[in-house]
Amino acid sequence: MKRTLLLSLAAVAIVVAACGTAATPTPIPATPSPSAAAMADDIVETATAAGSFKTLLTAATAAGLVDTLKGPGPFTLFAPTDDAFAKLPAGTLDKLLADPAALKDILLYHVVQGKVMAADVTGMTSATSVQGSPIAIAVKDGKVYLNDIAQVVTTDIEASNGVIHVIDAVILPPTN
Repeated sequence: MKRTLLLSLAAVAIVVAACGTAATPTPIPATPSPSAAAMADDIVETATAAGSFKTLLTAATAAGLVDTLKGPGPFTLFAPTDDAFAKLPAGTLDKLLADPAALKDILLYHVVQGKVMAADVTGMTSATSVQGSPIAIAVKDGKVYLNDIAQVVTTDIEASNGVIHVIDAVILPPTN
């Protein structure tokens, strides 16, 4: 399903501006780039076509971020799947959907300014999110993890305005 998602999608992206580097990390394999025709779709259109980001798109709508994600970018989006949102404690998503400001803060934590491909991410130890807080990046056994919680499971889904990397958990900004 993940491979089919990559091949059938254009690309899903939000924003990735990176800071820091790691000492000779093991790169994860990048997936093939979609065709030029597929790249005509922006991040929102690409995520919609994928079919596994309904919760993310619902949350982006509730937080007023859809127009931003359809904007020129470029953005890098670390996109949690519907299954990732389902792992949240019971009632958490409903509570967030009722609090657009908190929801926006969390969603912007999944976005980095710029188009950061998998080969770039593996050379980083952190990235500054659009929300403003850093996201810790670690490579373990050839796999990329964010904040030691979310694993990057699919990489380099390109969109006309950025790139999407699929993650298996929702990451939360620091609370201090």
